[in-house]
Amino acid sequence: MPKIVYLWWSVAGLLLLAEMLVPGASLLWLGLAALATGVVLMVWPLLSALLQALVFGGFAVVAVAVYLRYFRLREPKTDRPLLNRRAAQLIGQEFALTTAIELGRGKIRIGDALWTVTGPELALGTKVKVMATDGVTLTVIASE
Repeated sequence: MPKIVYLWWSVAGLLLLAEMLVPGASLLWLGLAALATGVVLMVWPLLSALLQALVFGGFAVVAVAVYLRYFRLREPKTDRPLLNRRAAQLIGQEFALTTAIELGRGKIRIGDALWTVTGPELALGTKVKVMATDGVTLTVIASE
């Protein structure tokens, strides 16, 4: 077996090991593409370095497309879609301002945490309603 096959399988092994350290599943698919490139080189061992790179690139594109189509974009249906999206769960709820909104920014206390809010100028203690989120910043308006 040509030595280049072992090189590609070593690259595949390193990518698969690195997958354990990096969140997500991005390196898994590249590792599988490197593994497939090694298999191709078992059949055609005299491919140039450029053709090997093109074969790897092709397998990588196909592998990532399979990942996106069948794994990433198909989120499981759940009765609690906002379970891990804490800020989104707060939309529509009302709270009192802990810090007045000045220059467009203030704070509210939710449980034992202070959350940054944006909105119109409002005094300390004003009841506000959460209308939207931007990351962990909440957009509020005065509650009626």
